[in-house]
Amino acid sequence: MTSFAIIGHLARTDGGFSLNDLPGSGGRMDVLCRCVNASLFLSHDLRRDVDCYLILCGEPAGPKTVKFSGALVRSLSPDERSAGALVKKVIDTPCGSEFREAAQGVFIRKGGLERLLTEHRFAVLDEKGTDIRKATDLTDAFILSDHLNFTDTEEALLRDCPRYSVGPKCLHADHTITVLHNELDRRTASWT
Repeated sequence: MTSFAIIGHLARTDGGFSLNDLPGSGGRMDVLCRCVNASLFLSHDLRRDVDCYLILCGEPAGPKTVKFSGALVRSLSPDERSAGALVKKVIDTPCGSEFREAAQGVFIRKGGLERLLTEHRFAVLDEKGTDIRKATDLTDAFILSDHLNFTDTEEALLRDCPRYSVGPKCLHADHTITVLHNELDRRTASWT
């Protein structure tokens, strides 16, 4: 099982955003939706062995964590609006400290990065990290930030995590996930 977690620093934590304005009214929800799609979609299929966590830190009720399970999710199409509609649906679901299924294969709970770090051993995807092509062992859980850098508090929480880079240039979060998937696929595939 591979896990991706993306911190959405400004991402709305209620359904009060427009699907026609994911970047503005959603607090850059468009970035997070593209990351969901990059994490889960193959051509004509889903990666059933992947979970994608969105850590929503914006107004009015953050943080909340939304989990997309590749094994269970339904009603998800490979476009931002589809992922955005599912997020919009689940974030208004009453929730507590444990994950609650709010749509098929999509879960929500209160809490954010600190809690998630107690449940997975994450590696940080960072352009200054060790090149993934030179790393002998890669973990199975990766965390990255949206369009903003990690905050000082987040950096302190992540200080002991290994750091990997997918290349010499700074990429968009969803592109980083795609490149990493390619590397993981190459390592596990048996080509003939």
